[in-house]
Amino acid sequence: MKRLQRATRDLLSDLQAYSNRKLEFYFVDPIAAIKKMPENLQKAEYDSLQVRGIVGQPYSTKTDNGVTQMLIFPEALIQFEGKDIAVNLLQSRIGLPEEEVYNNSIQNLEYAFSSAIKKITGGGRPIIAFTEGDHELNDLQMEDAMKSLSDGFNIGRINLKTVPFSMLMKVRLLVIPKPDTAFTELEKYKIDQYIMRGGKVFWAIDQVNAELDTMRVHGGDQMSFAKQLNLDDQLFTYGIRINYDLIADLNCAQIPIVTGNTGGQPQIQMIPWLYYPIFMPLSKNPIVKNLDGIKGEFVSSIDTIAVKNVRKTILLASSPYNKKLGAPHIISLQAIEQEPNPKEFQNPEKTVAVLLEGKFKSDFLDRPVPEGLKEPIERLYESKQTKMLVISDGDMLKNDIDKDGTPQSLGYDHYMRQNFGNKNLLLNIADYMTDDSGLIGLRTKEVQIRLLSRARIRSEKIYWQVLNNIVPLALLLTFAIFQHYIRKRKYAH
Repeated sequence: MKRLQRATRDLLSDLQAYSNRKLEFYFVDPIAAIKKMPENLQKAEYDSLQVRGIVGQPYSTKTDNGVTQMLIFPEALIQFEGKDIAVNLLQSRIGLPEEEVYNNSIQNLEYAFSSAIKKITGGGRPIIAFTEGDHELNDLQMEDAMKSLSDGFNIGRINLKTVPFSMLMKVRLLVIPKPDTAFTELEKYKIDQYIMRGGKVFWAIDQVNAELDTMRVHGGDQMSFAKQLNLDDQLFTYGIRINYDLIADLNCAQIPIVTGNTGGQPQIQMIPWLYYPIFMPLSKNPIVKNLDGIKGEFVSSIDTIAVKNVRKTILLASSPYNKKLGAPHIISLQAIEQEPNPKEFQNPEKTVAVLLEGKFKSDFLDRPVPEGLKEPIERLYESKQTKMLVISDGDMLKNDIDKDGTPQSLGYDHYMRQNFGNKNLLLNIADYMTDDSGLIGLRTKEVQIRLLSRARIRSEKIYWQVLNNIVPLALLLTFAIFQHYIRKRKYAH
């Protein structure tokens, strides 16, 4: 924690110097300040801080006498012309060692402050809207995704069936998170004309219906079948085709499987599950540069279509050790006990995430305006310069949920007890798509901090104290005595 404090102070001092002291900063202890207030005002002040994004977090620190608990406020409040934005300085701690948490937090400081300053001086937070109304992921499933984005953006849900187009145009980034029912032509038209006016869209689409929870409920088998989302023609026009297949990849996550029973107790073992591929980002694009592996669940392959004036960048792809299974197809948990044949898994890498940038043709170029439009929209047939991103797995935005209903951190696999890069992928996508691409380099910057072994510090504390404090003094004293002796002999006569 002290290292994070020092790094924050050093960074703010640098920013102050670069700004010719136009930036002022100071540190406060909210608890000490609130305790000085009358008791009847203290709760209201705590509530006021929470509304502004300053939220206390429990913190435990180990000492020689045991564990000390306290409430800390690892946030900064940036104020400019009557507006303010909270900056969370301490990154999520779920599933990570404490040292790694602070290392990640220090790496993120420059980006966090630069991004917040840019937002507050540039007219406020951009709006990111997640669609609803077509059986998309719900708020609980995207709890951490929306919470993580809320540090720098205004987040909300939007129903394309009912939202006025004028309201849709206030959205900087439209996210379509794993819809499960067909889009109406009216919804598609609104999306299309939103894109024509420069709107950015993040499509997170499951093209095949397959869920591990469903398989467990139905005896371990499920028929995976193609969804009918009515989006194929629109995505094809923009330059993308998501195939009706599933990727099985030898580079995959593990799931717990009951492998036997001993003494009335089930024996559970972690087994590789080929349909949960882990994608290792190899592209130099700032969206995925330096990210950890990205975990997917029942992912389809993507084909790119040649479209004039549209540039495509492949962001994520499978390993070379994969095979495709077309839909419909029976998926069985029983197959997990069979060792996969490596010869069947030697195929070209399959694309699963593509960034598209350029000027897009309208999907309604030679089609009538759908019925039901409640406000006139000037029809455009070619977009301004804009971007969209397509991922063939909506589950990349979904956080796990504990048995008690508590949402986990996005990208954290509570079975493997491992953090994947899904959260940082989402944050990078949001920044890149909302024109903060110049700041992404700060997010992907690495800071190597050499951590000391706490066990060695405790066991060798006296040794290093003597070596660094007593030994230099002893050497200096010895040298002084020796020099005095030499001088005395030299000038004795």
